[in-house]
Amino acid sequence: MPALARWKRALPIRMNYKTIYFVAGEASADNHGAALMRALRSFDADLQFIGRGGPQMKVIAGKQFENWIDKSGVLGLWEVIKHYAYFRKQFRITLSEIEASKADAVVLIDYPGFNLRLARALHRDPMARRLIYYISPQVWAWNRSRIKKMAQWIDLMLCIFPFEAELYNQSGLRTIFVGHPMIERLRAHKSASSSRGEIEIERDPNLIALFPGSRSREVRKIFPILIETAHELLRQKPDLRFEVAAASPQLAREMEEIVARSPAMGPTSHLHPFPSIRGEAGTKQSQATVGLGSPLPSRRGEGGVSGVVQYQDRQMLEIKVGETADIMQRAFVGIVASGSATLEAAYFRLPFVLVYKVSWLTYLAGRLLVRVKYLGMPNVLAEKEVVPEFIQHRAQPRALAQAVSRLLDEPSARHNMVSEFDAIISSLGKDDASKNAGQAILAVLKAR
Repeated sequence: MPALARWKRALPIRMNYKTIYFVAGEASADNHGAALMRALRSFDADLQFIGRGGPQMKVIAGKQFENWIDKSGVLGLWEVIKHYAYFRKQFRITLSEIEASKADAVVLIDYPGFNLRLARALHRDPMARRLIYYISPQVWAWNRSRIKKMAQWIDLMLCIFPFEAELYNQSGLRTIFVGHPMIERLRAHKSASSSRGEIEIERDPNLIALFPGSRSREVRKIFPILIETAHELLRQKPDLRFEVAAASPQLAREMEEIVARSPAMGPTSHLHPFPSIRGEAGTKQSQATVGLGSPLPSRRGEGGVSGVVQYQDRQMLEIKVGETADIMQRAFVGIVASGSATLEAAYFRLPFVLVYKVSWLTYLAGRLLVRVKYLGMPNVLAEKEVVPEFIQHRAQPRALAQAVSRLLDEPSARHNMVSEFDAIISSLGKDDASKNAGQAILAVLKAR
C-alpha cells in the first residue's frame, strides 16, 4: 500500500473536533511549533494535530505527524538546489496530505522557501480551510513586493517582531504581533534554575563563548575560523578559556574532528587520554592532554562536556552539548554565528561579536537579494550596529580577536552594548507569544 494511502487510512473519523495541519522545516521552528501546540491544547484539549515538523512536535501530535527535520533543514542556495528532487517530492506529498486530511486550518511556521510556495498552491485550492503563517518569513529583508501577493494567499500572519505588523497590515495582509517565543523559552530556563535554588551565575572574566551554528554546514564553515581566533586571543591573553556550544552530540563530534585537523591547534602527536570520567549530565566523557594539540574524539550522550583540549597543561577549550543558555550566562564575551542565537545572547546580556560565512554562491545570491543594512537581528531591531558584524571575507581571525579584546578590556564598550540589549529585548514582548498565537488561531477557527 502506498505511503499516502496508508496515511489516509490512519486518519481518524471526523467528529466535532478541529484539525490543524502544521508545516515546520527547521529545528528552531520545531521548538516554536511544539510550544504553540502545547498552548493550543491548553485552550482546547480536543484539537487534533497532524503534519510535518520535528521530534518535539511529533511527541505532542502523535503517530500521524512526520519528523522530517533531519532532511528538510538544509541551509543555502546551493544546498537547496542539490536537494531539489527531494523537496519537490515532499511538496507534492504535503499538498496531498492536506487535501486528504480535510484540515480546518493549516499553520505554516517560518521556512519560507517551502511554505510560501505551499501557501500559494493552497490558495488555488477551493477548500475552505484557513491558512495561517506563524513567524513571518523575512520578505521585508529581500522582497517587500511579495507582501501584497502573500495577502492574497494567507488569512492571518502571526509575527514575532514588532515592526512587521505595521508593515504587513499596510499591505493588506491581516497581521498580529504576538511577541517572540524565544522570550518564554529562555525565561522558563531561568525560572527552572531559580526553582532548583541555583544562585545567580557570575561571569568568568577569562571565559569566551563560541557559538558556531546549529547546522553541520555552518559549523564546517565557521568553527575553523573560531579556532584560529581563539589561538590569536591566547597569544595576547594566555589565561583565557573557551567553551563551545554544540546543538547535538553529532555536531559535537564534528567539532572535535575539526579541532583535531586544525593547524592552529598545533601537532597532534602527544595524545595522552585520561580514563573516562563523568560529565555534568552523568554521561561519560574522554579527555586528551595535548601541548597545543587536539582532543581525543569521544562518543557520548547529551549534556555535559563532549571534548576537551589542554593548552600548556591547562584546560583551554571545551565542547559542550545542550548547555547554550548556561554558557551564555557564564561567559564574559561571545562570538556568535548569525541566527537565532544572536537574540538569545542579547537576552542573556552577553556582549558578543557576530560572524557569518557561507559558500560564495550563497553569499553572492544573498547580496543581490537582501535589502537590509544589517544581518544580525539585534542590529536590525536597533536600526544600528550594536553588535560588530564580521561577514564572509571580513570574518578573519585577527579582526575577530581585536573586537573580542575590546569587549574584554573596555568596560564602557560592554556597558553600552548591554544597555542596547535591554531596549532590544523589551521590544519583543513578554513571555506569552505561544499563548497569544494560540488564541489568535482559535479565533480564526471559531469564525470559520
